[in-house]
Amino acid sequence: MASGMERTGEGPPPRFTAVWWWTVSDNETTPLRILIANERRDRLELLAGVVAGLGHEVVAVEIDVREVGAATTREHPDVALVGLGESSEHALELIEQIVRESSCPVIALLSVEDPVFIREAANRGVFAYVVDTVPEELQSAIDITLRRFAEYHDLQGAFKRRAVIEQAKGILMARHAISAEQAFAMLRDHSQRSGEKLTDVAGAIVNSHLLLRAPSGER
Repeated sequence: MASGMERTGEGPPPRFTAVWWWTVSDNETTPLRILIANERRDRLELLAGVVAGLGHEVVAVEIDVREVGAATTREHPDVALVGLGESSEHALELIEQIVRESSCPVIALLSVEDPVFIREAANRGVFAYVVDTVPEELQSAIDITLRRFAEYHDLQGAFKRRAVIEQAKGILMARHAISAEQAFAMLRDHSQRSGEKLTDVAGAIVNSHLLLRAPSGER
């Protein structure tokens, strides 16, 4: 998929204005470990300077799709910035490799809006994008992305905890021929008596049930 977003020729260096509408506090910036990936070396060097100027550590700069996954695994970055170079497909492959190997959010850096690329990047796992932004706005974008990323993982954790509790309730309902309310009361009462978290009690029931089930070949 060809891209018409790259800048060519001489002229002022590209800015990095972000499409964010949330406000960010003026708290002191926490230094982050940032991985930068772009197929254009001139953009890598420029962005590395911007990131360092914001007080962060650039842990890796990568051009090759074959190397970016290993660099991500090795460096454990807090956030990854992927710029669009000559080819949008190359940028998409960089995003996919980083997402596959890391638990950090990936931000795509674009020079202009590109709905097709943004949609494809979202399918590959990109968490946010910014368009033609200055350093201060890039910092705001990073702050917001990290906060939203943490909230997303908290929400995912809540869904997983709820799913485990529902599984445990189902096991108790089948075992004791009781209602969902009674099953939950059993979980809650045991949690209170033992001092364990409700989700830990539920998890123990689910794990025990899985271990006690007969192997499929013996049924």
